[in-house]
This record gives sequence, structure tokens and C-alpha cells, in this order.
Amino acid sequence: MKNNILRLTDILYLACIWISGASIFVMSLIIPWGIFTRYVLGTGSQWPEPISILLMVVFTFFGAAAAYRAGAHIAVAMVTERLPAGPKRLMAGLVDVLMLSVAVFMTVYGSKLCMETWGQNIGEIPWMPVGATYLPVPLGGFITLIFILEHMVLGYQGQRDVVTFDHEKIEGGAL
Repeated sequence: MKNNILRLTDILYLACIWISGASIFVMSLIIPWGIFTRYVLGTGSQWPEPISILLMVVFTFFGAAAAYRAGAHIAVAMVTERLPAGPKRLMAGLVDVLMLSVAVFMTVYGSKLCMETWGQNIGEIPWMPVGATYLPVPLGGFITLIFILEHMVLGYQGQRDVVTFDHEKIEGGAL
């Protein structure tokens, strides 16, 4: 059961990385197009800026979830690293609970925001509902919630044995 959960969270983790990478890649194509149409053709396109902003939001929330799971998120550990083992575990538990509350907040209130703004349209992209632009908030929050629960129950990803998709065991590493 544990290995199945780890495989699913590994797949979710890789999906977050690919979604974030694809967002940055598409942004790097769209922004030059907007510059080209504005300064070379003299007729600036209306859609590159809002699409690029949306892609940056996608990158931020999915990338943050992946960074949390990898332990690569921003953490100020100067004080906690100097604590004895007992208080250090207590602080780590407190951080997990606080992160859990932030992820629940993002999921619940992000979902409400999406539903309440779904009927509105973006001026530059009339076919896209405003609520769709907010979808990365609850989705990223939910994925982060899954990763936090995984961390709380199964431990930090980098400190446990990893069973890869072809059932090969890697000691103390991550995918």
C-alpha cells in the first residue's frame, strides 16, 4: 500500500514538474511574439500578456507544490537547526500543521473564488472565464496538501528508500 501511494505521489510530482516546465517554455515563446507584433509589425497582439500571466500563475502554484515535496522550498532554518532534537521535531510538526492549514485555505477558498468568478470573462481573451484563471490556486493547494500529508505520514521524500517504477530500490534518495 505504501509503495502504491509513493508511486502515485511520484507521478503527481513529475506531473507538477512537467506542467511547470511547459508553462515556462510556452511563456518563452509567447512573450517574444508579443514584442515582435508590437515593435516590428506595429500592431500589438492583445493576448500574449494575459496568457503569459496565467502561465506564470500555473508555474508558481504547481512549481511550489513540487518544490515543497522535493524540500527545495524557501525555508528559514537558522534557528531550528540549532535546537536540540526534541524541540526541533516539535517545530517541524508545527511547520507541517501551518503548511497544512495554508494548503487547506488555498484549496477551499481558491475553489470558491473559481466558482464565483466563472461567469465573468477576460477582456483580452473573451472565451476564457475568469474562474479558469484562478484554477491553479485550488489545484496547486490540493496537490500541496497531498504532499504535506505524505510528508507527515511517510516522511520526507529525500530521507527514505525509493522504489522506482521498475521495482528497483534506491537507498535514501529521490526520483
